[in-house]
Amino acid sequence: MLVTLNENLKNAEKGNYAVGAFNSPTLESVRAVIEAAEELQAPIILAHAEVHNEIIPLEVMGPILVEFAKRATVPVTVHLDHGSSLEMVKKAIDIGFSSVMIDASHMNYEDNIRIVQEVVAYAHVKNVSVESELGVMTSSGLGGEEMHSELIHGDYYTDPLVAKDFVERTQTDALAASFGTVHGIYITKPNLDFKRLEEIYRNTKRPIVMHGGSGLSEEEYIKAINAGVRKINYYSYAARAGAQAVKEYIEKENNANLFYHDFTVVAKESIKQNVKRVINIFLNKGEVLANGEA
Repeated sequence: MLVTLNENLKNAEKGNYAVGAFNSPTLESVRAVIEAAEELQAPIILAHAEVHNEIIPLEVMGPILVEFAKRATVPVTVHLDHGSSLEMVKKAIDIGFSSVMIDASHMNYEDNIRIVQEVVAYAHVKNVSVESELGVMTSSGLGGEEMHSELIHGDYYTDPLVAKDFVERTQTDALAASFGTVHGIYITKPNLDFKRLEEIYRNTKRPIVMHGGSGLSEEEYIKAINAGVRKINYYSYAARAGAQAVKEYIEKENNANLFYHDFTVVAKESIKQNVKRVINIFLNKGEVLANGEA
């Protein structure tokens, strides 16, 4: 069933868990995520990142995400990830998305506020939830979705007091905060500032969104959820799992006849198992499929 981000995160707040947001730029990844969620009977967020328009345009993938969400037996939010403009947000809402992210975090503070206010005003009258970002979320440079190349440190983290002012003035529904995660594949162990995260959550009284949510340990996920994270963006490690499964399949088959459709089946199953594992962690019940890195 298609639900708003507010609906999904309100339940997450009551249950002290996080809802996984899975960027799904291919049909195989969409099917993998939906199947994983339905097998676990867990709520999820199907997301389309604007940067993935180069893989498949929003106009093509958007209606597919909405249709899968409507048919699902679990609550599914369809979300625009890292929308860059009001025009892109309007396009997603017109397609039927129930949630949008406007990312103006690279702009100066007042411009960020102004653009988020515009999006909130437009989206809320259409019963669409809004996520925005404060602070700098960088990329490891390996599988990341943003162009920042430097690794983040304290100077880039979200200020809890500034976050309070930001939320009060914008009335954003969820806040993407920077506290030590990065987009892409980790090349060094992340240094997460959980105390800062707790202060952001306490000051804003809003669900906190973790971007760059792939590749953390189970303990780090749980600590983040207990500190106020209610939405976790997860993509890079699931995509890598699918690619690795295809690579192993090709090596195993050696010189046998290979067909592209076989690759999609192998990739989907690997992505599905990877997603099931992290959903189990995000539900914060102590039930995981296997040990090790998520």
